[in-house]
Amino acid sequence: MENMHGYYLEDLKIGMQASYAKTITEADVVLFAGITGDDNPIHLNAEYAEQTMFEQRIVHGMFSAGLISAVLGTRMPGPGAIYIDQQLKFKAPVHIGDTVTATATVLEIDEQRRRVKLETICTVKGKRVAEGTATNMVDRRPV
Repeated sequence: MENMHGYYLEDLKIGMQASYAKTITEADVVLFAGITGDDNPIHLNAEYAEQTMFEQRIVHGMFSAGLISAVLGTRMPGPGAIYIDQQLKFKAPVHIGDTVTATATVLEIDEQRRRVKLETICTVKGKRVAEGTATNMVDRRPV
């Protein structure tokens, strides 16, 4: 099990960064709508979406947030860390076929409380589509 653990608190340094990228498919959007129950027509109905300011379907904003979760849960801090807080602003729409890159960067480390604050950014072709901060509780290295 030890080799399944991510970074320990002592391993993390300010400025460390990790990313995860995914190209969003039609199936991803339909499955996300089914799993969450968010069947807003802006995500699923092309005719409806054409009449909106976006002029086409857009991917659920929380899908991008899920990619941040993938970074935090699998890359850094990784397995063993607990995701306890997220502030997030959606800056631009994501469309089917876009490749979203979620990146987390360590901003602060609170050794006493075992908390790590990270900047969280999602981009498409270098443009920010979501940005915010997250807090994770991270294990100390076993003695």
